[in-house]
Amino acid sequence: MTLRRHPDAAARPGPPLPLRLPEGLPDPGPEARAHAERLLALIGEEIERRGGAIPFSRYLELALYTPGLGYYGGPLPKLGGPGDFVTAPEVSPLFGRCLARQAAEVMAAQPDATVLELGAGSGALAAEVLTTLADLGRLPGRYLILEVSGELARRQAETLARRAPALSGLVSWLERWPEAPITGVILANEVLDAVPFHRVRREPSGPGELYVTARGGRLAGLWGPPSSEAVDRAITEVEADLGTALPPGYVTEVSPERDAWVSSVADALGAGLALLIDYGYPRREYYHPQRADGTLMCHYRHRAHGDPLALTGLQDVTAHVDFTAAARAAERAGARTAGFVSQADFLLATGILDEVAAAGDEGERTARASEVRRLTFPGQMGEAFKVLGLSRGLDLDPVGFALRDRRGRL
Repeated sequence: MTLRRHPDAAARPGPPLPLRLPEGLPDPGPEARAHAERLLALIGEEIERRGGAIPFSRYLELALYTPGLGYYGGPLPKLGGPGDFVTAPEVSPLFGRCLARQAAEVMAAQPDATVLELGAGSGALAAEVLTTLADLGRLPGRYLILEVSGELARRQAETLARRAPALSGLVSWLERWPEAPITGVILANEVLDAVPFHRVRREPSGPGELYVTARGGRLAGLWGPPSSEAVDRAITEVEADLGTALPPGYVTEVSPERDAWVSSVADALGAGLALLIDYGYPRREYYHPQRADGTLMCHYRHRAHGDPLALTGLQDVTAHVDFTAAARAAERAGARTAGFVSQADFLLATGILDEVAAAGDEGERTARASEVRRLTFPGQMGEAFKVLGLSRGLDLDPVGFALRDRRGRL
């Protein structure tokens, strides 16, 4: 849907949109600023072309994924020290070893199985999974990485060449979903949260949606009607599950795009197990009355803030995952929900404490214990992150969901 021109929206092409930098955050420098300003010019052109405003979800799509300019499509570092955030594979190799044990259990009954990793980050997870599977005698016939960022794909290849040189020949990169469903395991660590979402608000007269416009020579938000029937249906479904309308003024997120992405995961799985690991909640916890401003968060230089219209193309913009929506989308596509647990329970079930016990000396044991605390403690990553298992044609109960399976909360 294109909004009719809003009275506050840009009426004609204006001056170049400046980069917004929240107070207290470090300046990105002239090269990054120039990069962002090229992206802002493109966004400004689309706002004008679409009648003066675009849905916030479309702004996110442009800010994150415009080839060569968006956050994920551009050349700037994202992970680790020089980037904006750290994921579990960078925290500790123990994370990848645990995922590999789960993969090995599934692949034991699937000769010449395939592993498909979606959005492989730095390549650290791929290197550790392959190395551990080799140690377990369960190497896949091929290891596929679906990656939309050319910069990240290059970094992944470098990591694999350095950390798993004898196994890197098994790896191939894809820019789109496989042409045929795979038999084996699909891994997606912190991918679903990066799929664009809609910001919505419950109004007394009905649901509203956030749009992005150019006002006074800068990006600004304005509220309008839902941009599509899919967004309207998503809000209606949430309120039906809650048994009540959201309170007036309640701001949150919905994402039919994420549902479609999960459906694609289910379609790509011919037989085996998919593991979706991310921060999020079951629906009733996601849309809790006290979470009245949603879960949107921006990450820049290892600092978190709440202004998604700042640092366009230079920061990650995410929202938590509604795991109820994800499980239902997979089931509509023919997959089965195989389990739902906290990251802590998944890692404990797949032997992370055995890794501490197997340390070669006291120094290594202390280091591993510190990594385990960060990955599993409730105040760290252990409870915020969840693991959703999706299966098709799999005649076993995956070991990773043996402790405190929470499917009943979905």
